[in-house]
Amino acid sequence: MAHILLADDGIEFDGQSLERGPLGGVESSIINLVAELARRGHDVQVRNNCRAALDHEGVTWRPITSNDWPANVDLYIANRGDKLIDLMPSAKRTVFWIHNPARYLMKWRYLSKLWRYKPAIIFIGHVHATTYPAWAPGGERIVIPYGMSDDFCAAEPATQPPPARAVFTSNPLRSLDWLLGLWAQEIHSRVPDAEFHLFTGAATYGSVGVDKANPMGRVIAQAEAMADKGVVVRGPVTKAALIEEFRSARCMLYRGDINETFCLAVGEAQAMGVPAVVQDLGSVVERVVDGETGFVRPTDTGFADAAVELLSDEALWQRQHNSALNQQRAWRWPDAARAFEALIE
Repeated sequence: MAHILLADDGIEFDGQSLERGPLGGVESSIINLVAELARRGHDVQVRNNCRAALDHEGVTWRPITSNDWPANVDLYIANRGDKLIDLMPSAKRTVFWIHNPARYLMKWRYLSKLWRYKPAIIFIGHVHATTYPAWAPGGERIVIPYGMSDDFCAAEPATQPPPARAVFTSNPLRSLDWLLGLWAQEIHSRVPDAEFHLFTGAATYGSVGVDKANPMGRVIAQAEAMADKGVVVRGPVTKAALIEEFRSARCMLYRGDINETFCLAVGEAQAMGVPAVVQDLGSVVERVVDGETGFVRPTDTGFADAAVELLSDEALWQRQHNSALNQQRAWRWPDAARAFEALIE
């Protein structure tokens, strides 16, 4: 058994947050990883901005401001923030887990600590790893993708083609306005009985979402004005509710984003057998197998054509649905946890 500590100084959440409502991808991934490490027999602790102390699924959650940090651990995972890197100098091994494009590390407060302590930097994908220059300081560079949650991988998928319904489950600021325009002009006009359900909003992103509520609200208002085009604004939902919605979805539409380093939204849809249409932006090309589990289309016209095909062709949906189930459920949180275990010296 190893002693493992993960520290995060981001938004407020704890081990029960996934059960209470929608949650961002980073926070969901932390919860899934530490719970899996605990299930594998390790002593796992988290220090973050949780509201109160909590012991849940074998993980000890304590506020980051508490005074009961352990004296030393076998593995210390500093998550995202530079102020966390040097907080456990007695740890047998320190690693720095990042989730956003690594350009934010190109500041002295990061570079100086990465040069001095040289923690291994954990990236969540190969596209993600390319965002940190080869000359920049740090220890070993390691890619450990997020695992797919058993909630999605073990759930019963759709057994027959759903109605012509597309879904969007990402951040509304990630080209949803572009997608709404394309939907109205190039997709819905060709499949007039199709619906486009949006499971998105500021609530997923905690205090960060509050800061961006106004620009998000403008995009949501644009969507709400398109009810006559089959657009239905559903808002953020829990993971359990999202699983049910994926069973009723013919495809997921998402342009992608140059700042996307993993895209759990597309990964979760693919794990439920939902074909996805994306463009060649950021890491979504690592989530979709072009022509097999969806389509990667570089042009707007190609994107619209692929969406129309999936919404109209039940045989195509069935082939890509089966392929997604066969290929996209392979890497789960136990696999990611084993990769983190391999970091323990």
